[in-house]
Amino acid sequence: MMSKGALEDKISRTLTQWEKEYLGRGPISVKTDIVRNMIIVVLKGILTPAEKEVAKTLDGLLSIKKIRSDLLESGSAQLKEIIFNLTGQEVVSMHTDISTKTGERVIVFILSNNLEEMLHKLVTG
Repeated sequence: MMSKGALEDKISRTLTQWEKEYLGRGPISVKTDIVRNMIIVVLKGILTPAEKEVAKTLDGLLSIKKIRSDLLESGSAQLKEIIFNLTGQEVVSMHTDISTKTGERVIVFILSNNLEEMLHKLVTG
C-alpha cells in the first residue's frame, strides 16, 4: 500500500480521468483528503460556460444541480468500484453537492473502515 499523500494524489488523478471519460469534461483542479473513514474530494472548475449562464436564475441553478447530481448518481457504482480498487475499502455511502456560484463539487465517500488510521499504522509500523 502507498503513503497517504500518494494515495490522495492517485484518487485525484483517477477521478479526474473518470470525469473526462464519463462526463466528457474534467475539472480544472482536484484535491483529495483522507480523514478517518472518509475520502473528501473537492473538484474545481467543473461547470461549463453555458451552465454558469443558466445558473444565474433560480430555476436554472436548481436544474444544473439536479442534472449534475443525476449524472454523478448514474456513475456511482463505477466511482465506488474505483475507490475500492484504490483503497481496498468498501464504500458504505457517497454524498455530493455542487456550488453553482464557485463551480466546485464536493464528493464524500464514507468507507467501511478507518483508512487514515490504517495508512498511519503502515508508516509507523
